[in-house]
Amino acid sequence: MSLEQLLAVIPPGSPDETLARQVNFDQLPAHIAIIMDGNGRWAAQRHLPRVEGHRAGIDSVRDVVETSARLGIDVLTLYAFSVENWKRPLAEVNTLMMLLKRYIRLELATLLTNNIQFRVIGRPEELAPDVQDELEIGIRKTAANTGMQFNIALNYGGRAEIVDAARRAMAAGVNPDDLDERRFGEFLYTAGQPDPDLLIRTSGEMRVSNFLLWQIAYSEIWVTETLWPDFRRRDLLEAVVAYQKRERRYGGIKSAKSAKTATAAESLP
Repeated sequence: MSLEQLLAVIPPGSPDETLARQVNFDQLPAHIAIIMDGNGRWAAQRHLPRVEGHRAGIDSVRDVVETSARLGIDVLTLYAFSVENWKRPLAEVNTLMMLLKRYIRLELATLLTNNIQFRVIGRPEELAPDVQDELEIGIRKTAANTGMQFNIALNYGGRAEIVDAARRAMAAGVNPDDLDERRFGEFLYTAGQPDPDLLIRTSGEMRVSNFLLWQIAYSEIWVTETLWPDFRRRDLLEAVVAYQKRERRYGGIKSAKSAKTATAAESLP
């Protein structure tokens, strides 16, 4: 993707344009993961039922998916429904599943137009048959797409994923002595995908909520007070620009230049 392609859908002179021009397209995060939080608070602030927050959040999903694809992000993962979310009221769970089916049905054409491949990570086999059918349609019809990979984490838990990966490794007959981090990664839901470079959490909460626990070991984390239904292209661009200003160290020193400076300083009397 290019700046020109992104600017094609951004109003000239808008704050979005200013942010877009700050993006370095040579240093984009390969994988962005988002914890979509704040739907309930958004609804409460407007004296609406919680489910209305989930409905409003669909517009944010649409905007973020399309913007990520235009940016040239390789993988986008959205945390839609956790294994713990089954504890919510039945009416709320049913609404979430209904909205999920509606999103896939209505947005399938957009996914195809933008060459986006749709995937599900988690334990979708435990979802209702009608939901599984809708998911399978989206997966099958976008399977040949070669652009951005769009993961929806459904009935997902980071600890559950690690347990499932361990079970898969055992079932595959992997010798424990041969099991290192690279090999173990081949049994995760995200096998073959880069780990998230950038983890975004909306609503200001400072926790990872059992999301991609293995994969986010070295992710840059960006938290915004914005509630998910209000999260739009501008917020995503702001997160990407902030990410590009950070110096990723992976537990090492800052840079070769910093190392030289440190060595010189240590040699001073």
